[in-house]
Amino acid sequence: MRIFVGFGDYPHTVNALRDAGATIVSSISEAEGFVFTQTPGTDFPELPPGIRWVQLPSAGINAYFAAGHITPDRRWSNASGVYGRQVAEAAVALLLALLHKHPTMVRADSWSPRPHVDATTRWLDGTTVAIIGGGGIARELATMLRPFGATSLAVTRTGAPTELFDATLSISELHTALRTADHVVIAVPLTADTHHLFGDPEFQAMKNNAYLINVARGEVVDTDALVRALDTSSIGGAGLDVTDPEPLPDGHPLWGRENVIITPHTANTLASMDELLAPVVVENYRRFINGERMLTEVDVEKGY
Repeated sequence: MRIFVGFGDYPHTVNALRDAGATIVSSISEAEGFVFTQTPGTDFPELPPGIRWVQLPSAGINAYFAAGHITPDRRWSNASGVYGRQVAEAAVALLLALLHKHPTMVRADSWSPRPHVDATTRWLDGTTVAIIGGGGIARELATMLRPFGATSLAVTRTGAPTELFDATLSISELHTALRTADHVVIAVPLTADTHHLFGDPEFQAMKNNAYLINVARGEVVDTDALVRALDTSSIGGAGLDVTDPEPLPDGHPLWGRENVIITPHTANTLASMDELLAPVVVENYRRFINGERMLTEVDVEKGY
């Protein structure tokens, strides 16, 4: 099968596909398969009719649906679960930094905040962390929480029990989970059902000292509602790797708060994507040519 990998330089992916028997071509017009690589400033191209399979570089693919790129006349795969460990680690880092009051000291230029830090520092040990989602990020996060002595409470579509999480609830029981949890981590795909999943009622359901961590997509959270929750101390604070809008404009009311940490959508970095993506792309290629369902095949009807 002829594969075009572009438009960035992904040597691990190219070499892995070659080793699996694919023919790497230099132009998308020659290709039957297209591995779209995450390259700043590069837009998704118009696809020639010969393309039968498209591999996308990210787990979140809402923008491709919104732009009308993903259509049922081709097969599509994404990077669901590929970056789960990295993103879960970033979520833990954001939560720990908030618990240990690192923003206060990062902004300080003296020892003077110590009494405040001493009085307000908390720990993960003994807490319940609600993880909204049950995919790769959520599974990795649940594993990482255990050594800290924290309990994972997953909120998934069905709420079916699994040994991966200490407890599970269905999305219809979201508010029960929010009232129970000491902290909340959002790790769901952005779809029509999850757009603004978190608004005023959800923040009001959370404990007033609970931290919200969002490593999913900014649009899962109603930003205005989040600002109101922070202004009224309805929640303890927030750690955000994603925002809406994104990039978050200078001067936005989320900036400059001692109980908010914002990272610029870097829970997983562009520099790491090629090496992490390569084995999944090869497995998807193998399954595609064998007529099997791909490891990360996109359900066009569900939107992820």
